[in-house]
Amino acid sequence: MTSWLTIFSRAAAVAVPLAAGALTIAYSDVIKQAPAGKERSPQPTPVRVITLQPTDLVPRVTGYGTIAPAREWRAVARVEGEVVQTSDLLANGEIAEAGTELLRIDDTDLRLSLAQTDAQLAALDVKDETLSASLEINKSDLELSRSDLKRQEDLNTQGIATQAALDQIRRQELAARLKVTDIENQLALNSAEREVLKAQRAIAARSLEFTTVTAPYDVRIGSVEAEEGQVVTRGQTLFTAEGIDAVEIAAQFSIGRIGPLVRSLGKGATVMTLDARVRLPVPGHTVTWDATVARVGEAIDARTQSAAVVVRVDQPMAQVQAGQRPPLRRNMFVEVELSAPPRKALVAPRDAVRGGEALVVTEEGTLEKRPVTVDYSIDSVSVITGGLKAGDRLVVTDPAIAVPGMKVKPVEDKALKAEIGRMAMGRETAE
Repeated sequence: MTSWLTIFSRAAAVAVPLAAGALTIAYSDVIKQAPAGKERSPQPTPVRVITLQPTDLVPRVTGYGTIAPAREWRAVARVEGEVVQTSDLLANGEIAEAGTELLRIDDTDLRLSLAQTDAQLAALDVKDETLSASLEINKSDLELSRSDLKRQEDLNTQGIATQAALDQIRRQELAARLKVTDIENQLALNSAEREVLKAQRAIAARSLEFTTVTAPYDVRIGSVEAEEGQVVTRGQTLFTAEGIDAVEIAAQFSIGRIGPLVRSLGKGATVMTLDARVRLPVPGHTVTWDATVARVGEAIDARTQSAAVVVRVDQPMAQVQAGQRPPLRRNMFVEVELSAPPRKALVAPRDAVRGGEALVVTEEGTLEKRPVTVDYSIDSVSVITGGLKAGDRLVVTDPAIAVPGMKVKPVEDKALKAEIGRMAMGRETAE
């Protein structure tokens, strides 16, 4: 008995631990599982927005053109002769002030012609004096002949003088009258000849003035085609020059873009009332010049549907600063900006409005697509006239991650808003 109990006790000592181990293994997966937690909702997607508010805006449009002098001068020879003198300033690129003598043509022949004409006029004066003296004598002789004729006619009437004697006296009176008439005619011819000589002298004197070529205004010399010792003919180009008092730029502007700009000025406004500036990018900065609208080109470019607006910059040479502001020279390509006075407007980034639609964040924090009316665009800014209002939160995030109806978290993009304000006013981006 004792032996059987001993065997049973030993068997139980082995079986009980084995059974406990099996149960532990069977329920091990249950023991490892964590207690079930609460279900979590997805977080709203952050999107960048700008809150729209009326912004100061300078309505403007940009065009491009090349510099041309406002005045061009082509010196043409108006007399024939040899070039006997040229100025040191008569060279390409030199600047000559108004009144500077640039070239002289030999005037010897003209001066000889003047001397000859003066001599002929002096000879006519002597002839007139001689003829005038003869005229007085012949007039006296004519008076005597007329007195004799009157006396013979009286005597013939009384029967004292014969008809033959009367006819003789009449012939003498006619001869005296003829001499007076001849002298008066000669004096008249002399007077006509004098007028011809005076006209010839005036022509020669005027031509004498053309032998000296002077700058009519401050000019920059261009091409030079006449040199000292060269014989030039009438009508030959001597040299070319351009005025330095002003330059003009015929810049091309799209009709579709310049129209809204003019409308912003109000009823009755024209392109001529716009402000103008000329800009030239140079290393490190952009140089600007104040300008005025001079005129508008007549024709519209059929290919680009653009019009030429000519602006004028006065005294560009006086504004030159070495290393900072270069001179405005012919054929230089520049940018021209036409602008209207500043006004308040609702503006948005141009990229935020696509196909006439934009995304905004609603009061409920969801995205909503709205149709938007754009009046016109300036650079990267669009002027909004419909579909959006002040206080709307306009989405400026990449549309690939912004879907209408989705829950979002708006984050104000202050840097972009400030940049939009600078662009609306036409100011350069801050460094």
